[in-house]
Amino acid sequence: MVPLPGLVALGGLLTLLLILLRTRPRHFYLVRHGETVLNAAHVRQGEAGSLSEEGRDQAKKVGAYLKQFTIREIISSTYERARETAELINTELHVPIAYSKLFIERRNPSEIIGKSRDMLEVKNIVDQIENAYHADDYRYSDEENFIELKERARKILTLLARQRSGDTVIVTHHVILKMLLAYILYREKLHAGDFVKLSFLNISDNATITVCEYHPLLAFTRSRGWSVASYNEQPD
Repeated sequence: MVPLPGLVALGGLLTLLLILLRTRPRHFYLVRHGETVLNAAHVRQGEAGSLSEEGRDQAKKVGAYLKQFTIREIISSTYERARETAELINTELHVPIAYSKLFIERRNPSEIIGKSRDMLEVKNIVDQIENAYHADDYRYSDEENFIELKERARKILTLLARQRSGDTVIVTHHVILKMLLAYILYREKLHAGDFVKLSFLNISDNATITVCEYHPLLAFTRSRGWSVASYNEQPD
């Protein structure tokens, strides 16, 4: 039988270990899905759309690159192109995959879904939504507007900050990925005009990796514990 002082000491060590595990920095590898058939055809997408052969190859390269890290879980958007990307990445990682609608792409206005982005009508609509300064509550028709997108980014970061599974791969999409980074940088000071500038100047390519870090011990600082370590890395 272990003496009582020994049990107390062991309990203290286990408690200290648990605290250290919960407060260690965590890394999130944000991956934009691989190229889709519609990406290659320059068509604006909705929920549907599968990967092209190039996109499948890209996803496999991402998986091979991420294998060097201690990944514990993949969280993916529920859209087909993201699910495919996550599953191909996981042929290398062999970790649990969870799917969440929080990580889906910004909803496009129905007027442009399935149409070529080179059409004048589509260009005009996209310019009004994505490339022009407008009020935070501006809405062209039935798209997800800036306020809704910002709220979703806030929910995502709150969810990820509560993750206890260690380093995680996030498979997501172009616009919501950029909104996450913008919210990390600006928090509640982020407005539509800021996001327009950041989006225009920072492109997120297919199958690239952006690394964000969360430091629980800094959760009550101005950064809320979040930082961007690297952006838009292309695996070889």
